[in-house]
Amino acid sequence: MPRKIVHIVGTGTIGEPLIGLFCDYKEQLGIDQVTFHKNTPLKDDRSKVISLLKRGARIAVNEDKLSEFKELGIESDLNSEEAISRASVVIDCTPSGIGKRNKENFYSKFSDKVSGFIAQGSEDGFGMKYARGINDSVMIESIENKFIQVVSCNTHNISCITNTIAIKEQGPGNLEEGRFMCIRRANDTSQSGNFIPAPSVGTHDNDNFGSHHAKDSYELFSTLGYDLNMFSSAMKVNSQYMHVLWFYLKTKEAITLNDVLDRLHGNDLVATTSKNMTSTVFSFGRDHGHFGRILNQTVVVEQSLHVKNDHEVYGFCFTPQDGNSILSSISATEHFLYPHSFEDKVQCLSELFFQEI
Repeated sequence: MPRKIVHIVGTGTIGEPLIGLFCDYKEQLGIDQVTFHKNTPLKDDRSKVISLLKRGARIAVNEDKLSEFKELGIESDLNSEEAISRASVVIDCTPSGIGKRNKENFYSKFSDKVSGFIAQGSEDGFGMKYARGINDSVMIESIENKFIQVVSCNTHNISCITNTIAIKEQGPGNLEEGRFMCIRRANDTSQSGNFIPAPSVGTHDNDNFGSHHAKDSYELFSTLGYDLNMFSSAMKVNSQYMHVLWFYLKTKEAITLNDVLDRLHGNDLVATTSKNMTSTVFSFGRDHGHFGRILNQTVVVEQSLHVKNDHEVYGFCFTPQDGNSILSSISATEHFLYPHSFEDKVQCLSELFFQEI
């Protein structure tokens, strides 16, 4: 039987915890080896790389940078293209735009050897959009599809909230409209650039959807044949902790606040909280989460929930932007490795999810 090798390209906000999680749960997930590609030999990143190597991962670097990594005390006997060609699944966690370029330059020529390729976030055009708990059935049916785009953190949140409250029990026709305000953090705590001194409002670039967040969620649901009425706005604030999502869902069928709470509590991917500040929720994740991450797709502030006129649901929730897409990447990976038993494989990660924060 061929060895099951998972190769992660990139060691940033998503790549680093993915590598660590695959290493920590390698046996339960049925993985023989975890490899990762590091592009730039930076002294600031040396401690991170050494930590991942100690967890059992194997590093691949570009041949022209071997000596620079060696100067940092990091040895590699695996080059970048070799790591891709020998992998069972490749997960691209590079910054926006690079994933599609990697697909054209590298992944496409190894698609006959590699079982599947997965990209993150905003890599539109890379492959089929996917989020765990939303369109798993489409991924299962599309067995020949080797390229998957795991959607962004806010798309996970919008889609999870919309599906859980309005669609899952009563079908897509129950959602009459969904309106969302994404209040985005300026940058991640691991990033030193792009911080802003004051709140900054976004624009509505799309006539039908406003900001790209509703458009991305619409396109995710469209893989199921749904045609949903969704519109979003976005702004950025001078904080590093978490995104905040305000949502308004109008349902065709009458709904009560207890119905909303029951549906949220019934979804293992949803966490609820009485905390009303991103800092305290973020701190909980750092104290109790794997790699300090909250892997739930959304954290709903219970006291913010309100139902008006028996059909209109209002509320706030937090987006765990550095963790809520990770399960989708692992689920897609396990689907490529074990198409008939991946659901059972990923259950080992259920201990990492919170009901309450």
